[in-house]
Amino acid sequence: MLRRAVLANEENDMTRRIILAIAGLTFLAGCGNWGNKPFNPPAASQWKIPYHIEFDTKPAKPSAGGVTIPAMIYKANPKALERRAALIVRFDASGTKNDQPSKDQLITSPFDVAGAAGNLPANAMDLASMKLAKLFADRCMNGKVKITVALVRSSIKPDATDAEINAKRLSDWLATEVVFTNPRPKKC
Repeated sequence: MLRRAVLANEENDMTRRIILAIAGLTFLAGCGNWGNKPFNPPAASQWKIPYHIEFDTKPAKPSAGGVTIPAMIYKANPKALERRAALIVRFDASGTKNDQPSKDQLITSPFDVAGAAGNLPANAMDLASMKLAKLFADRCMNGKVKITVALVRSSIKPDATDAEINAKRLSDWLATEVVFTNPRPKKC
């Protein structure tokens, strides 16, 4: 009787092992005919960075503040829209009296960005131009100045490092030249 029970258990164990082996082979073999095509990763998205910016018009003549950043338009990936953004402006102040390379940038306060395309708000551009004119005047700059601009997430700190800027950047850098007329030339 005991021998019969042991043989029954061994038969059950053997049956389970065979079923497990067949299931494993079926899993490894796969199902259906896939045409023996190699796996290709999905096509790259058209959008590498969520926003594309460009200048709407040629640079305007300097305002009463001394400099005017040209109006800008944007187009955005509809799947990665932001409600608010900030503008970062970097400028080349090398060779000026008060050059401070680590501080040759301006990060504006956040502004609303509505929809997948449009113009950056005029009041935000005017405010950025005023702050930029103050920075230029403090560094005793005059004449043509090379600037680069980009959109960044609104959560960026005013004194952000390059690593933080790159992590929160929403657009590629866009370069242009602006003309600055120092309204306080006697101070330099």
